[in-house]
Amino acid sequence: MVSHHFVSQLVLCALIWLFIILPLNRPQCPVLAPATPTAEPEPRKPTRHRSNVPQPFEGLTHQPHCAFCERENAPPQAPPPVPPAPRPATNRRPREVDTSRHVCPHAGCHYRGWLGRGNLRANGHPRGGPWRQCPCPSCQGYCLETHGPIFYGQQAAVDLIVRVLACRAEGLGIRATARGFEVDANTVLRWLVEAAEHLRAFSASFLGDLPLEQVHLDAVDAVLRALKAGESSDDEAITRLERSPYWVWTAMDPTRQWLVVVDGGSRTLAMAQRVVHQVTQVLASAGIPRFLTDGLKDYGTAWLAHVGHWRQPERRQAPGPLPKPRWMPWPAWLSAQVVKSYRRQRIVGGTHRVVFGTQLAIEQVLATGGWTIQTAFGERLNLDRRQGVAAIGRRVNTLIII
Repeated sequence: MVSHHFVSQLVLCALIWLFIILPLNRPQCPVLAPATPTAEPEPRKPTRHRSNVPQPFEGLTHQPHCAFCERENAPPQAPPPVPPAPRPATNRRPREVDTSRHVCPHAGCHYRGWLGRGNLRANGHPRGGPWRQCPCPSCQGYCLETHGPIFYGQQAAVDLIVRVLACRAEGLGIRATARGFEVDANTVLRWLVEAAEHLRAFSASFLGDLPLEQVHLDAVDAVLRALKAGESSDDEAITRLERSPYWVWTAMDPTRQWLVVVDGGSRTLAMAQRVVHQVTQVLASAGIPRFLTDGLKDYGTAWLAHVGHWRQPERRQAPGPLPKPRWMPWPAWLSAQVVKSYRRQRIVGGTHRVVFGTQLAIEQVLATGGWTIQTAFGERLNLDRRQGVAAIGRRVNTLIII
């Protein structure tokens, strides 16, 4: 028989659930606001799709900075020297040897460094050598006609120096070249440095006002050995040098097969400005070539620092202030890039990017000569250098002087 206390407790639990727990769990009906006329739903704005059509360059609000141009345009500290008066002609026999392209190298001479002043004579060959002796009546000094090139003051034969440099140009190492010609490795290194300095001076003197039609700019990565002047001796440079990543920059005209600029440095904006500055120095003022480069975006800033001008944009609306002037490239300046796509360190494709001008204008100008937007000639030059210069092709004990 069921206990009386159990029944009373069961009834009490049922009442608590019915009057307390059940009303709390019942969903409450929301209070409806008074009926108002329903407003029309706002039309949904269409999503904006970004256009893939390249937009024209709108210009910069400031002129890009170029340290090399400012260095050249800086006011000189001293006034330019006054050229001395040419020496009068004598009553002697007319000269048979032209010395107008030679200068006096002595520091105390008034004619030092001046061409075509008639201060140099041409004597015979001292000690039966192949070079003439050029005396200067002004300072009573003399020099050989080879003063300046790498052969001046060398005890080795000219043919030996030329063959050693030819082997280095073909990619043979310094020690291998020294063993082959039975000379010291430090001597080969010294000849190489002197030849590089003379070549740079020769290029700066003779490369100018070039009528370039196209310019291909490209940079190839390499692992070279760097040697800074004054930090180590030649022996330490040959035996142990720190490895540093390097880039070899080139600028060439594929129509005439001219190699305009070759320089080495890191892949930065400062180095791009340096290469572009060298190109603009040898470029003829009357000609404006087309420039095709790789996908480095710093080329655009580097070009604007040298070939830009201020232009006032037109008003877009009648009231309001005038728009700020913009730094724009020259109207006839055309430049495009070939942007390569890589997958697993291999080129799988490429696209064209217009930097200045329009793609239609660039293609029309190039089509007149049978060309297209490409940098294949620069890539071919990189391949030739990788096969000929061991330091660019692979990791070797080859160095470059910086």
